[in-house]
Amino acid sequence: MHTIIVGCGRVGSTVARELDANGHDVVVIDRKPAAFRRLGESFGGRTITGVGFDRDVLQSAGITADSAVMAVTNGDNSNILITRVARELFRVEKVVARIYDPKRAAIYERLGISTVATVAWASTRVVRLILPTHGTIDWTDPTSSMMLVERKVPATAAGRDVAQLNGNGARVILLTRMGTARHPDTGELVQDNDTIHVLGTASQIEAFDRALSATERQP
Repeated sequence: MHTIIVGCGRVGSTVARELDANGHDVVVIDRKPAAFRRLGESFGGRTITGVGFDRDVLQSAGITADSAVMAVTNGDNSNILITRVARELFRVEKVVARIYDPKRAAIYERLGISTVATVAWASTRVVRLILPTHGTIDWTDPTSSMMLVERKVPATAAGRDVAQLNGNGARVILLTRMGTARHPDTGELVQDNDTIHVLGTASQIEAFDRALSATERQP
């Protein structure tokens, strides 16, 4: 996914490194070139010095309606303006803004703009809001570091051992078949259209989804 991150502070740089490490196309925008040092030498994305709500800057970052935009600068007004420009001018659906004022955050949530607070788990929540999912998020712990998600088993994965689906730290902890839910037995083989619940971190769930999608592409 092409992701544009405006603001290369602690949250922005953390999200940028995680998305880049997971193979996403990442562009980071910040007014201060020195801020990009937080990305580290291993960062493989692009950096642009500029103002994140400037139309030309966003276009140079490759923004399209299919992009994801997250505004995590240190100002509420800037973050809201960035997400509104992305949403209204470029028709971007996946937008996230970091908001310091909880009252304003509630208002923008009602307008369809996802927001994150300034607490330690903000970077994890941003990733969870931005990354595509194949099903619903049923539960997260209070820090949003672990989540339980629901997935449908594709026909191409039918006949595989549950143990084969487990990987990268994510675990299938519940299997529902024909309306009956249970903990999968050792050696359990999944069937087409089974519903499974998977527990893991945001990055582990993303890796699980990539593996599940890969089975759908196999002939």
